[in-house]
Amino acid sequence: MRKSKALIFEMSRSGRRGYSLPSCDVPEKLVDELLPRKMQRSEPLELPELSEVDIIRHFTELSTRNFGVDTGFYPLGSCTMKYNPKVNEDAAVLPGFALMHPCQPLETVQGALELLYNMERGLKELTAMDRFTMQPAAGAHGELTGLMIIQAYHRHRGDHKRNKVLIPLSAHGTNPATVSMAGYEVVQVPCDDRGLVDLEALKEAVDDTTAALMLTNPSTLGLFEEEIIPMAKAVHEAGGLLYYDGANLNAIMGYARPGDMGFDVVHLNIHKTLSTPHGGGGPGGGPVGVKERLIPFLPVPLVDKKGDEYSFDYDLPNSIGKVHSFYGNFGVAVKAYTYMRMMGAEGLKQASTDAVINANYLMSLLKKIYHVPYDRICKHEFVVSAKPEKKKGAGAGDIAKALLDRNFHPPTVYFPLIVEEALMIEPTDTEAKETIDAFATVMEQISKDIDEDAEKVAHGPYNTVVGRLDEVRAARSPVLRWEKDKD
Repeated sequence: MRKSKALIFEMSRSGRRGYSLPSCDVPEKLVDELLPRKMQRSEPLELPELSEVDIIRHFTELSTRNFGVDTGFYPLGSCTMKYNPKVNEDAAVLPGFALMHPCQPLETVQGALELLYNMERGLKELTAMDRFTMQPAAGAHGELTGLMIIQAYHRHRGDHKRNKVLIPLSAHGTNPATVSMAGYEVVQVPCDDRGLVDLEALKEAVDDTTAALMLTNPSTLGLFEEEIIPMAKAVHEAGGLLYYDGANLNAIMGYARPGDMGFDVVHLNIHKTLSTPHGGGGPGGGPVGVKERLIPFLPVPLVDKKGDEYSFDYDLPNSIGKVHSFYGNFGVAVKAYTYMRMMGAEGLKQASTDAVINANYLMSLLKKIYHVPYDRICKHEFVVSAKPEKKKGAGAGDIAKALLDRNFHPPTVYFPLIVEEALMIEPTDTEAKETIDAFATVMEQISKDIDEDAEKVAHGPYNTVVGRLDEVRAARSPVLRWEKDKD
């Protein structure tokens, strides 16, 4: 096990400097006017004091501990941690984008507005929606925005009794929480023995209190809902709407569009589907698109074009209001737009093709070793059950930690909940056959290790910076701040 390094506060030595700020050239009187003395610090802030070389070495060493797509295989199910082409980063740091201020006059930001306008056109074509807002900052934020639009639509029509949202057991994990946050009641819909939404159970659950059906297609099982058209018909006939969680759009770009399936609202995770992988708390983007009748309820403003001039349209009297300051995480939109333009329509379709081929190839390798509860052609991801391995003494979580020891990021574990000891695996479209083969080989070796000494596997990892943590204690009694030694 690698030894954990000292905290930067512990490395501090009085008097050392890595950087010196220029002297303040603001007159003291003006400082006092801008910031009253009672709000000014009377003692210097206790920041760590280190030389430049110590700072660089410290943060460089920390960066080597962080697993990312640039350092290894990241098969995190339902999260599409695909490689981020570096041309995206080059585009996002162009001075005209990176140094722009959101309060600049419109005539000085025409290029940025043109990008947003053209990106919306691309997203509409990709999803068969009629308008998009770019404001939501991520997938869950997009979910909440979409449900608020649905809620506003029903209330505008005087239909106040619709207080329930249907969610299948194979839904994305954030869906139930978002439904509750929006003030709706969650109604769970079971899946059949094929892993698909039980159509008859859905029809029984739909009534005049149904506000919407919230669905991920393909589902978190990696399976395409083949009966989506009759599902949409049942919900629409009851007066409800359909919400599409776009987390798994990576599997069907260019082949199928949510709007053609009957969905009324869709959110996209452009930090997944259109590269710019999320993770590490970085910024995301969750644009929300709607059909024509829901446009009046979108957040303001929308980007419009009149002649050759781009502007903001605030004329939406039934709008749910802003859900993000200014116009969302613009840098993420630049990266996603770059990806779309570089790939083109055929390239995006090929990305979906490769994602599906990679997932089915990897599943064909792993089902020889592990139990695949839904052994049928999948889309971009599939689920393995480590229930047999758990009976031997090492389950899904232990396999995940064993993968960390072998420099592979583990897949999503213990989800979806309808599969016991689940490992949800998504190889994405950007991985080579050699990488997938190597992952399958390691998974086979872990299986053998469990057969030989399950207890040893259950106590890993052994090669990471820290060993197995007390997860319960970490959750209940986290240490989130450093305190100076009083001695």
